[in-house]
Amino acid sequence: METVSSTTSNANAPVLVFEDVYKSFLLKQKKIHALKGVTFQVKPGIVTGLIGLDGAGKTTLMRLATGLLIPDKGKIETLGVNITSDNNDSIIIQSKIGYMPQRFGLYEDLTVQENMDLFADLQGIPVSHRRQRYDSLLHMAGLKPFTSRLAGRLSGGMKQKLGLICTLVSRPEFLLLDEPTVGVDPVSRRELWQIIYHLVDEEKASVLISTSYLDEAERCAEVLLMHKGKIIGQDKPSYFTNQVQGRTFLVKATGMSKRNLQQILHKVPGVIDAIIFGSGVRLVTESDFSLPDAVKNKVGELHIEPIAPRFEDGFMALLKSIEGEKRLGTSSLKLTKKKKDTDHSDKKVIVVKNLSRKFGDFYAVKNISFYVKKAEVFGLLGANGAGKTTTFRMLCGLLPVSEGIAEVAGTDMRTAPSEARSKIGYMAQRFSLYGNLTVMQNLKFFSTAYGLAGKRRKERVKWAIDSFALGPYVDQNSEDLPLGFKQRLALAAALMHEPEILFLDEPTSGVDPFARREFWDHINQLAENGVTILVTTHFMEEAEFCDRIVIMANGQILTIGSPEEIKAQARTKDLPEPTLEDAFIALLEKRTEIAEAA
Repeated sequence: METVSSTTSNANAPVLVFEDVYKSFLLKQKKIHALKGVTFQVKPGIVTGLIGLDGAGKTTLMRLATGLLIPDKGKIETLGVNITSDNNDSIIIQSKIGYMPQRFGLYEDLTVQENMDLFADLQGIPVSHRRQRYDSLLHMAGLKPFTSRLAGRLSGGMKQKLGLICTLVSRPEFLLLDEPTVGVDPVSRRELWQIIYHLVDEEKASVLISTSYLDEAERCAEVLLMHKGKIIGQDKPSYFTNQVQGRTFLVKATGMSKRNLQQILHKVPGVIDAIIFGSGVRLVTESDFSLPDAVKNKVGELHIEPIAPRFEDGFMALLKSIEGEKRLGTSSLKLTKKKKDTDHSDKKVIVVKNLSRKFGDFYAVKNISFYVKKAEVFGLLGANGAGKTTTFRMLCGLLPVSEGIAEVAGTDMRTAPSEARSKIGYMAQRFSLYGNLTVMQNLKFFSTAYGLAGKRRKERVKWAIDSFALGPYVDQNSEDLPLGFKQRLALAAALMHEPEILFLDEPTSGVDPFARREFWDHINQLAENGVTILVTTHFMEEAEFCDRIVIMANGQILTIGSPEEIKAQARTKDLPEPTLEDAFIALLEKRTEIAEAA
């Protein structure tokens, strides 16, 4: 690779150059090789996506690019400045770049305005230059009405937007964003991307953004693909999508559940990826693939139709080619076979009638009604602040009911929530196990907390370690685990007592596509085994995996139905094949129009 001149005068010069960069860390006397000879360039004036699995080295790469870390070996140039030299040139770069880490440091006891002032002070922005910039940023982020609100009282999406505009106060030439859309709803995610496009189109900034949502990669002009500390590809997203042209299909079976069909198809030789999509299973296959007759006979009547490939399909195929025959994103869950309760397949195990929750005079949830059937995967969706988490917590017995009926496993959660808890497993939105305890200590603690003892306790701990492949990590503190393994441990803890109902609050927020597939393979097996699942999620493609979903707004239900039924509500002449995200946003916009007209 040619060396870039240390000047920013050339408008076509790369904004970031890595030349044979290595970086390692020492973690508890073990050397971790984060980057292994990384070489690439980032073009100016575009959005470049940084894509890879957990532990690929994305965050390390970004911190090196900002000068926050020093490489062990190699050369890095940011905006034409060699930040690996010994003359402290990295300090020059700080005023020209904006960096938003995964956990952006907002001060929650300061207002929106005070946070912006603080960051302007830190960046040395003269007071006389601030007002016009503030007005522009607040308008762009939709935060102008909230300047006097404490940052700690903002929704998740609003906090992310505030973090982004604080980063932009100094008008950076080059913006580095480390997974800025994790944990935000589709509306806020769309608004964040509108801000990013505005920076590139109107302010001529360059952006490097890492994301675990592969649909976002398709919004980038180019993508950098990382895997195990190396760059394995760089090109337009369409290049990787086109690699699987003619190899993507939607499969439906008559008389068989989509989850059962997915489990069968995932094991077929030549199938790269098989995920639930609406009422069928989306397949990515090898080029010479054909469905074996034995599978056709087992499945029965099949309907197979070609569908357009996506970037995610190309990404999965590329990773499969690197990992060989390893089954990526599949579950190793070993379940105790339970006799199917066929006489009660429509049994309602969660019943909500006219349910409300008040905080003072404010209704966070107001007069909602729905039910969940046995072995159903039921999704609870909504924008930040819609009331879904409040609903979720009432059904778990973590928050008292103000009005109405909430029955879980035949128990009234208003009068006897403790009776239902032995039948419930709960996985919190944020990792809620004990970070200073080892994996083994956490498993033993939670098995005891659920009333397990003696031989039974030993059996369930061994089951958790084997099923979730936690063996190499049993003596490691849970706070030091990679995100995907934290998720495995949290799910294992929730399942120790073999609950009838499993509550999952945004369980895959921020995890990579393979970890997400593995997780949902676990969930599908549990549902096929008779466990009822209630899940909240902000990731609309994940909501496709549910049997039915509720979409909430302002504490009330907007609609309820299967993913296909809800997508049909958004179908128009201009949008004949809407995604679930299209339908979600359309419903919220319609709600807003009605409210404004009233």
